[in-house]
Amino acid sequence: MFNINDLQKKLQEATEWFKKELGTLRTGRASLVILDGINIDSYGTKTPLNQVANISIEDPKTVRITPWDKGQVQDIERAIAVADLGISTAADGMGVRVIFPDMTTERRIQISKLADGKLEEGKIRIRKIRESVINEIKDDGLSDDDAAKAKESVQKVIDEANKEFDSLAKIKKEEITTL
Repeated sequence: MFNINDLQKKLQEATEWFKKELGTLRTGRASLVILDGINIDSYGTKTPLNQVANISIEDPKTVRITPWDKGQVQDIERAIAVADLGISTAADGMGVRVIFPDMTTERRIQISKLADGKLEEGKIRIRKIRESVINEIKDDGLSDDDAAKAKESVQKVIDEANKEFDSLAKIKKEEITTL
């Protein structure tokens, strides 16, 4: 049976995914999200960086990583270098400083195109959700009038989700081009 709340829940999950994806795109400003995918070798196990260290923003261009075990400083530095995120590191006695360099115009254009790609991925997700809900409505055996009303309400919710994705992408692209 078709339920608009299920549709909204699926779209909320897609929106959270999209926000996370946009967060991984580097602007010119220090961001903790960009380090989310980094795992280090901690006592023989691949462990997410945020589970072995305190991570904080030191200033607009620098992130400070303070491992709980100071012996892991080199492992952290190595993992960040291998990730090839376009950021540099500097180890000191307390941990690792991650420095976000200013971006070139070419790099800004590249990252802006990546944001467009993420937007397209997000819209594909929305279309798939819409398609599955429309199929669900067809399979429910509703009268033609009820099915048309349900499809209309679905389309309104889908249009709002598309507008939100466009807005989020626009904001991210502005961050990329202005910083």
